[in-house]
Amino acid sequence: MTTMTLSGGQVLRDGAFHTGDLFLRDDVFAENGAGRRFDATGLLVLPGIVDIHGDAFERQMQPRPNVAFDPVFALAETERQLLGCGITTAFHSVTLSWEPGLRGIAAWRALLAALASRGWTCDMRIHLRWEAFNLDALDEVLDDIEAGRVHLVAFNDHMAAIVKKLSSPFETSKYAGRAGMTAEAFAALARQVAARAPEVPAALDRIAALCQARSIPMASHDDETIAMREAFAARGARICEFPVTDDVGRFARSRGDAIVMGSPNVVRGGSHLGWTSAADSAERGVCSVLTSDYYYPCLLAAPFVLDARGILDLAGAWALVSANPAAAAGLSDRGSIAAGKRADLVVVDPTTRDPVATFVAGRPAFLSAAGAARLG
Repeated sequence: MTTMTLSGGQVLRDGAFHTGDLFLRDDVFAENGAGRRFDATGLLVLPGIVDIHGDAFERQMQPRPNVAFDPVFALAETERQLLGCGITTAFHSVTLSWEPGLRGIAAWRALLAALASRGWTCDMRIHLRWEAFNLDALDEVLDDIEAGRVHLVAFNDHMAAIVKKLSSPFETSKYAGRAGMTAEAFAALARQVAARAPEVPAALDRIAALCQARSIPMASHDDETIAMREAFAARGARICEFPVTDDVGRFARSRGDAIVMGSPNVVRGGSHLGWTSAADSAERGVCSVLTSDYYYPCLLAAPFVLDARGILDLAGAWALVSANPAAAAGLSDRGSIAAGKRADLVVVDPTTRDPVATFVAGRPAFLSAAGAARLG
C-alpha cells in the first residue's frame, strides 16, 4: 500500500478552499492516512487538470514541415510538458485526414503504436478529430474505435475551407508542406477527394452509431450555424467544440451540451481568429470547458486570469479545467478532490502561479525544485 499526506495546503473541494491535510492511499483520495508527507503550507492544492483537446504534441512530432521525429520520443517530451503544466489526463487531439503527412493514416498508426508501447505516467488518451472526407480510412478507424483505441471523437469538415484557399498559392503551399507534397499535387488531391461529397453523410452515420454503441463521447467542431450543430447533435454529439458564433454556443448550452473553448483565448485576451471571447463566454455560463488547444501552459494559467477579472472566483474557474471536462468525457472517477476519486492533483504557488508538484494516481509525477524540498 502506498500512502501520502499533503499537509497544511489550501485544498479545493466541494467548490471552496479548505486549509488542512489531504490523504492519498494507493491511487485514490482517502479519509485518513500516513506515509510520506508533502508540506503544502501556503500552497493551493487543486484537482488535476483534464485536457480533452490538445494538439500541441504535433509540434513535437513535426516541429517543421518535412521534419519528423520518432513518435515515442515525441510523446515522452510531450508528457514532460503535460505533467509540468499540471495536466494529469490528456486527450491528444489527433486529426485523421485524407491528407498524407502529419495528419495522414501512417502518422495515425504510428501514434497509436507509440501510446501502446510503454506505460505512461500521464493518462494520455486519443481524441480522434475525424475529417469528414477521409473515406478511404473509414473501415480502419471503425476497427480502432471498436478495439477501444479511441476515447473521444470529434467530427471535423475543413474541406470547403481548403478548396476555397486553393486559389492562393501561399495558402496551398502551407497545406502542401504539412502533407509533404508539392502544391500542385496537393491541389489535385483535394479536388479529387472533394468530389466524393455524396458519400460523406453515410460515413459520419457509421462512426456515430458505433460511438453510441460503445459509449464514446462525441463532439462537433467549429460549428458555424445552429443547423450544423443540430445535425451533429442528432448523431449523438453532446460536446460543441469552438463554436464560431456566440449564438451557436448559447443554443448548444441551452440543450445541456458541453461548450469547449481554448484556454489560449482566455490568456491572450481573445481568439486569434477573431471568434467569440472564451473569457466572456465562461463568465456568462456558456463556455463550460477550457482546453489547452495548441498551448499546454495556458490551461493552468486561464483559471487565474478568470479569477483576476472578478466575475468567476478561482474555485468556479477551476471547474472549467477539471470537473467539467472530466464529466464531458465521461470520466466520473476524476476531476474533483473527494474520497474514492482518482488521486490526481496539482499543487500551485498562489504568488507566482507556478506549479510546484503534480501527482498522478497518488504518486509524484512532477516536482519543481521548491516542490522537491517539500517532499519528506
